[in-house]
Amino acid sequence: MKEAAPSTLGPGLALALAGAIAFSGKAIIVKLAYRHGVDAVTLIMLRMLFALPIFALLAWWSSRGQPPLSGRDWAGVVGLGFSGYYLASFLDFAGLQYVTASFERLVLYLNPTLVLLLGWLLHGKTVRSQHLAGMAVSYAGVLLVFGHEIGVAGSGVAWGAFLVFASAVSYALYLVYSGQMVQRLGSLRLVGLATSVACLCCLAQFAILRPLDTAFAVAPQVIWLSVLNATACTAVPVLLVMMAIERIGAALTAQTGMVGPLSTIAMGVLLLGEPFTGWVVAGTALVLAGIWVFTRAPR
Repeated sequence: MKEAAPSTLGPGLALALAGAIAFSGKAIIVKLAYRHGVDAVTLIMLRMLFALPIFALLAWWSSRGQPPLSGRDWAGVVGLGFSGYYLASFLDFAGLQYVTASFERLVLYLNPTLVLLLGWLLHGKTVRSQHLAGMAVSYAGVLLVFGHEIGVAGSGVAWGAFLVFASAVSYALYLVYSGQMVQRLGSLRLVGLATSVACLCCLAQFAILRPLDTAFAVAPQVIWLSVLNATACTAVPVLLVMMAIERIGAALTAQTGMVGPLSTIAMGVLLLGEPFTGWVVAGTALVLAGIWVFTRAPR
């Protein structure tokens, strides 16, 4: 693996760090918005409504000078946008109604293990003993925090955990099937197109399930939180991570992303008043240690 040059290492790490922290702020903003009585369908519609112009512009900019998409490519973009950004986002938003932001981030951080398991089930990819060891440690950490939360908050936590885990599976399916599409279209073009599709899906979902005249019948705080979510916690992190990968590579960028769960816990304690207990510390340590072992396994 090619190492990053000293001149790009510092800026690349800074970009990766900023991207990871910005991504982790999404759950905090969603939890804050729920305090104003908004439902998941409306909240994700508002987020995607404000994000759509940004992603549409990204899709247009990255498509300049490129050949038009074939029918097969469009089918792939629609499928990936539905699974990776619409369904995964909606399930995550719905799950956050029942679980803490820190627990949600720990579950989503299991994503690399789900990608490997799906690769094994769908394509016969090799699973090594080191992978299994890392997975065992990580899942033990999630179960530790889950057991504590369900004892404190009740059975609703189980439903929330299921929704968030289903969100992680949906996004893992996107990662498994996006490899060839990335090679054909490029990462920025695929992200711009797929996220634009997801935005339209969220708008269509709201139009089907809710009266249109209720779209902005929410507290003003919800509008501003949705704008912040669409920009600082959705569009900006995508660009930061892409720029980080260009400078320091995907592997080091992913390792830097381990700060994500830690920043979510810190913001949850400071901004949401979520409990900071030994159970959360122990569970987080196990999840991070397990993912570190998992990602160190030979490919």
